[in-house]
Amino acid sequence: MKAFPLQSMNLEAATKMQFKLVDSITKYFNGYEILQQGDLGVHPSGNQPETTRKVERVLAEFFEVEDACFVRGAGTAAIREAFASVVKANDTVLVHEAPVYSTTITSFEMLGIQTLSCNFNDLEELESTLRKNPTVQAVLVQYTRQQLADSYDMEQVITTIKNVSPDCVVITDDNYAVMKVPFTGAQLGADLSCFSMFKLLGPQGIGCVIGNQAYVETIRKFHYSGGSQVQGFEALDAMRSLVYAPVSLAIQAKQIEALANHINTVGVKGVAEAVIVNAQSKVVCVRFDQPIAKAVLEEAAKRGAAAYPVGAESKFEVVPMFYRVSKTMLQSDDQFESYWIRINPMRSGHETVLRILESAVEQVLSCL
Repeated sequence: MKAFPLQSMNLEAATKMQFKLVDSITKYFNGYEILQQGDLGVHPSGNQPETTRKVERVLAEFFEVEDACFVRGAGTAAIREAFASVVKANDTVLVHEAPVYSTTITSFEMLGIQTLSCNFNDLEELESTLRKNPTVQAVLVQYTRQQLADSYDMEQVITTIKNVSPDCVVITDDNYAVMKVPFTGAQLGADLSCFSMFKLLGPQGIGCVIGNQAYVETIRKFHYSGGSQVQGFEALDAMRSLVYAPVSLAIQAKQIEALANHINTVGVKGVAEAVIVNAQSKVVCVRFDQPIAKAVLEEAAKRGAAAYPVGAESKFEVVPMFYRVSKTMLQSDDQFESYWIRINPMRSGHETVLRILESAVEQVLSCL
């Protein structure tokens, strides 16, 4: 099986990104403020906690964009509110010709958005579609892969859209990509980028939108009531957690490569191949010689592997996760359910993953 995963940052690049974020923090927080937990409520100066606004300014500088805004509802709400700031009911949004993430479909339905699709892997088709449909108000581009055959380059897609339709708003879903790759969609020319802080070791339920100041300001106005505000302590928690994300994710990426390399070169009894994919997290998909996938998952859980995701790389997910392949893969071929699983090392070394995998497979094969 062939896949086109995103190129993760190495440890040196991730370390520089960590240092860059800390440098930005020191420009907005003095040595007393950073050791506190922040304020609460709707401060008169900006109708939100002052600490939250400071953190948003830190992120705007760090990500090299005009503005940043926290939202409640993680990545799903970030995408939903980004579109709410840009389009109206019955407006048309262009999407990639692939299964759209289920929560995004729900957001489109709630907002009354109409969708049009084309193949983003083919830039000529993308250009042609935009020229034939000048009423398209916005485009959603998912950074990570929606299907195994996806190979499009984010910057090339954004550049093509803006060259053909300069007024078309480009919104990128950066979930599972932020802090793994050098640049966000907004840094590559998108109007807005959306992602979950929960997937970056942060607190539950906090999302972030970065990019064009006018659109971000509109989103901020959605949060007029105190109950919709991200409080100061939550913003600080999100920012502090983000500091540790790039290095942690770079180590994880290195273990993913080591795991796939070991399986494909040294080998594991009962395993036919390993393929690195972005589905949506960067993981190793493992194919067995026999239809034992479900049984291996049961045995792996007994040996300490996480049996399902929490936030897909959240702060709670420490042990390696052994899980079924993505729904997109399952829909494309019935054999994926019986022959394939996906493995994310999370915070573990690839040796731990191999120990669990080898033991689980050995147990299953002994019972056949």
